[in-house]
Amino acid sequence: MARQAREKSGTGIYHVMLRGINRQNIFEDSEDYNRFIKLLYQMVYPVDDSGKPLPSRCVFYAYCLMTNHIHLLIREASESLADVIKRIGTSYAQYYNKKYQHFGHLFQDRFKSEPVNDNAYFFTLLRYIHQNPVAAGITKDVISYQWSSWDEYERSENGIPSICNTKSVLSRMPLNELRELVFELLPKTEAILDFDSGTIVRSDEEMNEFFKNSFGLRHPADLQLYSRDRQNDILREAKEYGGSIRQLSRMTGISFTIVRNA
Repeated sequence: MARQAREKSGTGIYHVMLRGINRQNIFEDSEDYNRFIKLLYQMVYPVDDSGKPLPSRCVFYAYCLMTNHIHLLIREASESLADVIKRIGTSYAQYYNKKYQHFGHLFQDRFKSEPVNDNAYFFTLLRYIHQNPVAAGITKDVISYQWSSWDEYERSENGIPSICNTKSVLSRMPLNELRELVFELLPKTEAILDFDSGTIVRSDEEMNEFFKNSFGLRHPADLQLYSRDRQNDILREAKEYGGSIRQLSRMTGISFTIVRNA
């Protein structure tokens, strides 16, 4: 079956997600994180073999590096989105495979992306990306996480070249307002493209209604009372409806592996 073409963005801006194949770690230590951040820098400030500056390949507005996946808020510039991500992925995989004597693919075959066509969703994603470590329970607040772009916003006035185009963002929202917005956690019902489903995630309320109306479940956790075959049938339909693996595992109390394999 032919792959579905990526949806084009009218603004050239995309939310991009890369994940380690089979959810394996892609960062093991600080050297790895710093290596990837250096690659992002090289996309914004490329040079030729003689050291002469070249046009920026892309523009970044936010990034967050997690243990086994990456989020980018990126705009196309002199190169296409696919070419930029290929450059980054290939270069980092070569570094990682050499360092750890790893063989085979490092990243999931195809990165996920979604177009960002309006200002409101742009700022929603700016919040979501920087809040990833908080949502994962890694840090208590956005500012404490070392491997995201938020620090670039905090030091935006010190004149140090940054990976992200903070000036463009801060021209639309002053830092004090942006800080307040980003530090306020998004509701869990916010629709963001999710890794697991590949579609816009359904809210918990929508999933509760789905289980109730489609299968008569008073609570999603009641699915545990069904046989494994029946569980798999219902979980498959729930994923097709738009529930993510993480969400369904949390709501039903059924293990992540069982939900993923259903």
